[in-house]
Amino acid sequence: MTTESTPQINNSPDLKVVPNHDASRYELWDGEQYIGFLGVEVLEDGTVDLQHTIISEAFGRRGYARTLVTRVLDDYRQRGLKVRVTCSYIQDYMRRFPSYRELLATAPDPRTRG
Repeated sequence: MTTESTPQINNSPDLKVVPNHDASRYELWDGEQYIGFLGVEVLEDGTVDLQHTIISEAFGRRGYARTLVTRVLDDYRQRGLKVRVTCSYIQDYMRRFPSYRELLATAPDPRTRG
């Protein structure tokens, strides 16, 4: 796998990421069309576990997952948040785009404390 410095994302003017805190996720919409979501869990230490990225099958292989993840990570970077990555898609994303690795939490995971 090659690494790139900046992800190529879908810049459609109608694309928007909408936080849905009640469902613990960020949703991607293209106008009124639901595209998919990124499931998250805010942990007791303030880090955010990125759990799964799901894009509706009809929109697969068009860069929507990358766009969703990039926009959420850019928001977290701006807000100074750290992340933990459970989602295999985002683990691969972090390998491919090393500039986002600075967002990875380095402190022990609070869920593993005894």
